[in-house]
Amino acid sequence: MSREEFLDRSRQEFSKRADAARARFGFEFVEEPSPSSARTGAFFFKNDQVESLLQLIRQRVPGEAERIIARAEKILIHRFDLLGYEDLNYGQAINWHLDLVHGKIAPKKPFYRVKYLDFEEVGDSKITWELNRHQHLVTLTKAYRLTGDERFLREIHLQWSEWHLANFYPLGINWASSLEVAFRSLSWIWMYFLLEGTPGLTPDFRRDWLQAQALNGRHLERYLSTYFSPNTHLLGEGVALFFIGTLCGELSGAARWKSMGWRIAVQEARRQVNPDGLHFEQSTYYHVYALDFFLHAAVLAMVNGEDVPKDFEEILKRMLNALFQLSLAGPPPQFGDDDGGRLFDPLRNRAEHLADPLAAGAILFQRADFKRLAGSLREETIWLLGESGVHEWDRIKAQDQKLGVVSSAFRSAGVYVLSVRRSQVMIRGGSALPQSYGHSHADALSVCLQSEGSQLLIDPGVAEYVGPGDDRNFFRGTAMHNTLRIDGKDQHEPAGPFSWKQPVLARTEQWIQGENFDLFAGAHDAYQRLPFPVKHRRWVIALKQAGIFLVRDLVEGRGKHRLSISWHIGPKVQLNERSLFRQTNAVSPKKLKLGILPCDGHDWVKKVNGGWYSPVYGRKRPAAVLTFEAERLVPAEFITLLIPFHEACEAPVTFTKLSSEETDKSVHAYRYKTRHREDRVFFRSRRNEWNYEDVTSDAEFLCLAGSADSEEPEIILCNGSYVALKGVRIVTLKRKVERYELTQGSAGEIFCSDMDAL
Repeated sequence: MSREEFLDRSRQEFSKRADAARARFGFEFVEEPSPSSARTGAFFFKNDQVESLLQLIRQRVPGEAERIIARAEKILIHRFDLLGYEDLNYGQAINWHLDLVHGKIAPKKPFYRVKYLDFEEVGDSKITWELNRHQHLVTLTKAYRLTGDERFLREIHLQWSEWHLANFYPLGINWASSLEVAFRSLSWIWMYFLLEGTPGLTPDFRRDWLQAQALNGRHLERYLSTYFSPNTHLLGEGVALFFIGTLCGELSGAARWKSMGWRIAVQEARRQVNPDGLHFEQSTYYHVYALDFFLHAAVLAMVNGEDVPKDFEEILKRMLNALFQLSLAGPPPQFGDDDGGRLFDPLRNRAEHLADPLAAGAILFQRADFKRLAGSLREETIWLLGESGVHEWDRIKAQDQKLGVVSSAFRSAGVYVLSVRRSQVMIRGGSALPQSYGHSHADALSVCLQSEGSQLLIDPGVAEYVGPGDDRNFFRGTAMHNTLRIDGKDQHEPAGPFSWKQPVLARTEQWIQGENFDLFAGAHDAYQRLPFPVKHRRWVIALKQAGIFLVRDLVEGRGKHRLSISWHIGPKVQLNERSLFRQTNAVSPKKLKLGILPCDGHDWVKKVNGGWYSPVYGRKRPAAVLTFEAERLVPAEFITLLIPFHEACEAPVTFTKLSSEETDKSVHAYRYKTRHREDRVFFRSRRNEWNYEDVTSDAEFLCLAGSADSEEPEIILCNGSYVALKGVRIVTLKRKVERYELTQGSAGEIFCSDMDAL
């Protein structure tokens, strides 16, 4: 520890014990708020705007008002949907310390002594905390404003009173995490401002609310996660302090909390977000989680005339743009952990909801492409940005044509996206900057595939953080990802639910974006720890004219090893013959959406097994897993085609490894052939120059493609200087170049990474 960390941790530990001692003697932790001239800031909306905003929600978000009322009716009888668990019946009297799913009740002892990651003591604390975030009180309040039904108002006041009686400070699990105090504070703020101007907000309730927020502010300030969990925990706590300080000006600590909270939000944006725009937690879900916090804080700051630093605004733009890029072909791939919670609506926690922030981003930054991808306004957007935001949305002219799917590189995070037509492959390569690995998985070089709005190859998710079994490690293990596993071992070993003994650092060896292809090459050395060490290298190449992705796995090293490559199939995709998969619920039920084709004649064992995926925290569903397994002396190679288009699958397809006793053994050559097209691809493994049948070159990767009867092929060359066909030089360069392309034969267009080398 640094001196600062040691002092801060020591202060917190002393303070926790002092608070427990004070409570035993009846100490009042906060003074009763008194009328003050201190200015209370503005919320996202004024009380006289609520009715018009509700009307907008009815008009612009069809069915949302009815869904709110239906959920509120369930809450009246204490039936809750929490995370992925649905219709949990908490009975007549809610036990606020209960994990109902596992039947565990957390002990009522000083919060710092509650072992909230100990399943035997508390169950899954996330389930208990999700209820105690009180986001359901906001649902009750909205239902009251929508209907005027006093039942919803009575339930709010009843739960408010019962919760405070059952959660005497500082006892119990609901004070054990400062982030949970932050979430509860924010829920109470939304509840308060939705009630403002109604008979439900009595002077007594306002006084109690202010006292409760004063206690929350005190707790957050004293027990910030500065060193314990200094990522989204610290961010959420800072945002809550900013909200309390801005909106509870009567409280003595308000000005200090406002300043501290805003400073934390801005500092954490600078620290937690990579230059490429992705959050450093190595998780799509946490990227959106953090983005929600930043967006809410930024809008509240703007409403209150707070100076929003230019770089903070640029970080927001980068985060939104990263989310946009990952969502172009379908819901963004959910690599890494899935927290299951959301800042505004806790039930919008599935993959298809992760693009929600783009609706607000379209308005804030005048992005027609964001609007096009978001498709429609969200309830959250209307509350945050109001009528003026809706008018602004209507003024933005979204593109009429379909959004183009493009390739992109998030080098800092080590995430690369390769595109073909309406599909994207995302690969988890090597990060260029230090990342946080607590929410990452053993998924180096894993890929996900989205196409035309559908998830074809998926990351199966997280299931849970703690539980009675080993689902936590099972779901974040290597076998649950679309990558290669060696000798039945994960790429790295867990050291706890949020840590690894030795995080695997993959390396990105090459990234090329061409006109007609993209190429990623990477490696990791996680299996250097084996008795006979090996290295896994993977190439992913998008051949855009052919409409396919080529995945080449190479295991280098020594010894005999058991190799296994997994492909986790999306939940709406069903198996057909020859490793072709059909998409259900499509416009045409017979439309083929995915082919997973190894080369003909391979002798790896193919299996289709029943597996699992987790669409949201707390829920498991069956899914198909296609695996190819073999026991091999290394080096060993396996190559797979991913074909995400029905056109390619409907035609006769062959994919063959070429072999000849008379050709260079350092070259691996393959032919992909359909009725109308033939592509030959070559990989050089060792020597600078090579010869294979009628082809001679020094390229590390070469593709000769075109119509089946063409004598003038299209050419893709990487890391080479020439190509000869039947003894005739068809490409000659002055020196080796990273990329050379010739389209449509000899009369085609030339693209080169070094035009002076032509």
